[in-house]
Amino acid sequence: MAGTKTLLVLENFIGGRFLPCNSYIDSYDPSTGEVYSRVPDSGKEEVEAAVEAARAAFPGWSARSPQERAQVLHRLADLLEQSLEELAQAESKDQGKTITLARTVDIPRSVQNFRFFASSILHHTSECTQMDHMGCLHYTVRAPVGIAGLISPWNLPLYLLTWKIAPAIAAGNTVIAKPSELTSVTAWMMCKLLEKAGVPPGVVNIVFGTGPRVGEALVSHPEVPLISFTGSQPTAERITQLSAPHCKRLSLELGGKNPAIIFEDANLEECVPTTVRSSFANQGEICLCTSRIFVQKSIYSEFLKRFLEATRLWKVGIPSDPSASMGALISKAHLEKVRSYIKKARAEGAQILCGEGVDKLSLPPRNQGGYFMLPTVITDIKDESCCMKEEIFGPVTCVVPFDSEEEVIKRANSVKYGLAATVWSSNVGRVHRVAKKLQSGLVWTNCWLIRELNLPFGGMKSSGVGREGAKDSYEFFTEVKTITIKH
Repeated sequence: MAGTKTLLVLENFIGGRFLPCNSYIDSYDPSTGEVYSRVPDSGKEEVEAAVEAARAAFPGWSARSPQERAQVLHRLADLLEQSLEELAQAESKDQGKTITLARTVDIPRSVQNFRFFASSILHHTSECTQMDHMGCLHYTVRAPVGIAGLISPWNLPLYLLTWKIAPAIAAGNTVIAKPSELTSVTAWMMCKLLEKAGVPPGVVNIVFGTGPRVGEALVSHPEVPLISFTGSQPTAERITQLSAPHCKRLSLELGGKNPAIIFEDANLEECVPTTVRSSFANQGEICLCTSRIFVQKSIYSEFLKRFLEATRLWKVGIPSDPSASMGALISKAHLEKVRSYIKKARAEGAQILCGEGVDKLSLPPRNQGGYFMLPTVITDIKDESCCMKEEIFGPVTCVVPFDSEEEVIKRANSVKYGLAATVWSSNVGRVHRVAKKLQSGLVWTNCWLIRELNLPFGGMKSSGVGREGAKDSYEFFTEVKTITIKH
């Protein structure tokens, strides 16, 4: 009983107030495997209360000018930045990611999301055309849609939650957000800052809980006309089914099976460390991570040698260790799922060159029950293998050789996903040519994960529907109206 007193207990944030819940879910510290917090197990009742609060707040918030809303977003960004270290510590503990990544990526990007959309909302223009022969002038106006339902994942908790909240409220909508029940703490912490930032009650509502209870109630609610979701394809299929009777607007950012294509003229000094990072950053739990590495045959052996050396230097450690390159995976179930792919690869005759089942993982006694695994490299694997076709979402990557440009493009495009790709070559004509032919929503050449938030983000094929970014998010979170004036 003494241990239960130390548990962090979260509450829903509805209508500007923290509200307790009738039942709770245990949340685990990924680095120890121990319960450390309790998350509300909300359902239809809480979602209904959030809809009422969001509905009541919409007229006043949507009537504010973009400039007034932008000021509120800037104040919230400032408050998040002032709490950066506290938020980073919480994100690292809750998700299992390294404290270094939380400090340098997750929380700074969360701050930037509010600043970016506070600025971009001030710079959109509308369309206007004349029909002089008819004596008419046509122009467009945009207005907020209403209540936005936002569902964010567990891998980049505050980063991706704010990527949705910021454009939604900047455009004048009110929101009901459901973070993952696995990583809810930083969303709850952000709620403590909303009143001080000047966010009116009901503009941002956070309802914690599971997909089947909170998510389905939110998606199927007739007064929530649009849903923005980041997560898995099976969940997206369920969202599509539930929202279809209401003809809801959907933005679905889903998974990836992202290729890196490394040509013989690639600069390996830059390519190798970047590809290690793109494969294993955040424990490989990023939808943009590289999980298929195609290397031109003439440099395959040299690349593989350097890649393995660099991978073995990628330190797996407790998340609070500033020198750790990689922390713990999100949950026991997810760790077992990732390990199952390595078992399947081995059964198919593939070679596991380093990592799981090959090298020894050393952890402090307190962390022996944590969800850790070493970065793992697989070779001698066929393109038809599940490890080359399915999203593993862990620190596992496959390295295979290729001969020609035409061949590798065909192989890179042979999966159902089309989110991101990287191309390594010093031939400018080739990188343009290959980038154009790859079926990916994002293509990085000679780099990885350099983002320009103005430009569209999203994938092709089963990697999603719609795009996010300055213009795309604005258009998603607003309704356009054409007005004709005869004079």
